[in-house]
Amino acid sequence: MAILQAYLDNSATTRPSEGVIEAMAECMRKGFYNPSSLYAPAMESEQAMRRCRERIARALMVKPGEIFFTSGGTEANNLAILGSVAAMRGKGHLVVSSVEHPSVLQPFEALKAQGYKVSLIPVDEKGQIVWAELENILQDPPALVSCMQVNNETGAMPDLDRLIQCVRSASPQALIHVDGVQGFLRLPFDARKVDLYTLSSHKIHGPKGVGALYVKSGVRLVPRQMGGGQENAVRSGTENTPGIAGLMRAIEEMEAHTGRVQDLYALKGKFWALVQREAPEAVLNGPEIDQGAPHILNISFPGVRGEVMLHALEGVGVYCSTGSACSSKKRKLSPVLLNMGLDAGLAEGALRFSLSIHTTDEEIEYAAGQIGMLYAQLKRFRRR
Repeated sequence: MAILQAYLDNSATTRPSEGVIEAMAECMRKGFYNPSSLYAPAMESEQAMRRCRERIARALMVKPGEIFFTSGGTEANNLAILGSVAAMRGKGHLVVSSVEHPSVLQPFEALKAQGYKVSLIPVDEKGQIVWAELENILQDPPALVSCMQVNNETGAMPDLDRLIQCVRSASPQALIHVDGVQGFLRLPFDARKVDLYTLSSHKIHGPKGVGALYVKSGVRLVPRQMGGGQENAVRSGTENTPGIAGLMRAIEEMEAHTGRVQDLYALKGKFWALVQREAPEAVLNGPEIDQGAPHILNISFPGVRGEVMLHALEGVGVYCSTGSACSSKKRKLSPVLLNMGLDAGLAEGALRFSLSIHTTDEEIEYAAGQIGMLYAQLKRFRRR
């Protein structure tokens, strides 16, 4: 009898579909040519890449020439932040949400060490911007503001329309960057409202190692990577054509499952109801079920360390995480949860569960049952 499993760590990475795998294999078999070469087969590879660029642009309501391929979300975020700041005159005021992904926060920390003024936007217990504090921050007009579309740990969705309005009123020339890694194709977004937008392939059932950055026409970036001048000299290096082929197929499949994305809210709600039934002491962190993104829940299990619960669940085939996969091995409390004002004890017992369009009812039912059984066992050993 097969061991039941439930993969609920889709914010860390998603399983590539068979269609994505086949598209990549076909590209490696027949479309392996360098897209910068001038003979016909290579130009076909360049055209395939152009079609993917057009598909991304259509999804974001922007122009294909404003889309640049990267190696993933981290590089795209670094290029957006460090590249745009390097093109600015002087050391202006930089503003960033306090609950961003490390690939956003760390570039700002590096800029602060170089003498830039960096202000952190505080959030409340639901992960929403504290607007009065933002208004105070904007008294010193910023040159760049960065805020994610969907928080990768809690699923909180900042009111970006209000943020954009506040920033444009205070500093019309400021650049606005949105990390859309967890939001792209799960939530509609008109990227024309902002100046820079990041996405990553492996969060939407595409391959790892490929992502993209939207750069509004007229926004200047100093490249972080130099060489052959690919991607209009914004990001040199031979493009990952098999990865881009996989990304193209992933986008097609995600767009074909638009209704399923909306169904995730129901699945998420069902999962939380089952967890509450099986483990009544569990605490939902961040936004209410219907207020956050459709695929992310952050749940604390008081009295049991998240890492202990994670490995217990791993033993029965339930896979989740203690927070951002990019920092989960550092064994520290989540800065995101702490910056939301969460009690340290609850932060220590927090786990992130993230769904996908392929998550089944059977998976969440199995996971909830195992959560209840294991939590009942483990909480008996809670520290006094």
